[in-house]
Amino acid sequence: MKSQIKLGTVFGVELGLHYSWLVIALLITFSLVAQFHAVNRDWSEALVWTTAIITGVLFFACLFAHELSHAVVAKAHGIPVHKITLFLLGGVAQIEKEASDPKTEFWMAIVGPITSGVLGLVMFALARLSGWTLWTSPTTPGTALLVWLGYINLALGAFNMIPGFPLDGGRVLRAILWWQMDDAERATRAAAFVGQVIAVLFIGFGLLRFFQGAGLGGLWIAFIGWFLLQAAGATLIQVQTGTLLRGLRVNDVMSTDSYTVDPELSVQEFVHEHLLRTGRRCFLVVQEGHLLGLITPNEVRTIEPRSWPFTAVRSVMRSADKIHFVSRDIPAMEALEIMGREDVNQLPVMSDGQVEGIVSRAHVLQVLRSRAELKVPPSLPRAA
Repeated sequence: MKSQIKLGTVFGVELGLHYSWLVIALLITFSLVAQFHAVNRDWSEALVWTTAIITGVLFFACLFAHELSHAVVAKAHGIPVHKITLFLLGGVAQIEKEASDPKTEFWMAIVGPITSGVLGLVMFALARLSGWTLWTSPTTPGTALLVWLGYINLALGAFNMIPGFPLDGGRVLRAILWWQMDDAERATRAAAFVGQVIAVLFIGFGLLRFFQGAGLGGLWIAFIGWFLLQAAGATLIQVQTGTLLRGLRVNDVMSTDSYTVDPELSVQEFVHEHLLRTGRRCFLVVQEGHLLGLITPNEVRTIEPRSWPFTAVRSVMRSADKIHFVSRDIPAMEALEIMGREDVNQLPVMSDGQVEGIVSRAHVLQVLRSRAELKVPPSLPRAA
């Protein structure tokens, strides 16, 4: 989930929204309008809508607080976190690498539900100070807002503690299994399997509720189950990928045939003389021995074909300061994860200030496929 709407930065973490968030924002706002209308019939239309919109905005602020708590704990343990994105089903913190031990994983996971629980209790306490009691309906906009946020934050914390990986509860389960088994891979497989079972139960219950007349509510539960099923399945695939690539480093899978082009070459000449003739997809832009950037079909597609003859490669290349370089000694799996996170298909390999080659997603996946087909053990020694 990548942020399309940037909101700012807190504690060095970029906050953003995915376009799908707009759907859930509208659904929550309309739901709140209907609820406030039903409970407080003497409120004006303007008051109902104003209270609903403010409550919705504060709810999403609580979601950011939930995800930000994960990020703060991760950063405290030296794990980089650059972005938090809200989307259709909630929020996600882009944590760049896994925890190195079960204790760190446990606190990173459980701090989110704890934050939501504390926020819920604080909201109830503030509502209580305004005169609300558990056995009465809130009568003022401020009290109604606080009571709804109290309930929803407690529900959010409780839902996230369901042991369905990759929910926070599933990650807590993985941390506990990791501590007991002393094996992160086995613990992840077990937690992901439990997550798949719970996801199937969600789907079945949602469909049952739909056919019982629950309508959209039943389908929503089924949709959440489907999302959890896909996420747990993706986790298992990631574990299998890591197993197959274990022991391989970038040096084992990179290509040392780095094709270079001149920055003053026109895009049209580049396409016809280099891109189409060689079939390669990544070229380094070099001038007098200095790396200026790289160019791929992705950069070419940003230019209209009629402008190709009049546009220099320099104008469309991705400059060197925007390129993520990797070392030849890092694990191949880590390089693959970087490509996925940065949404690129190639990474230049740098050593002592010099580009030694290119590691591409396609090549890594070919190696992965070959090892899977031949059932090559991860510990198989390589020829000298």
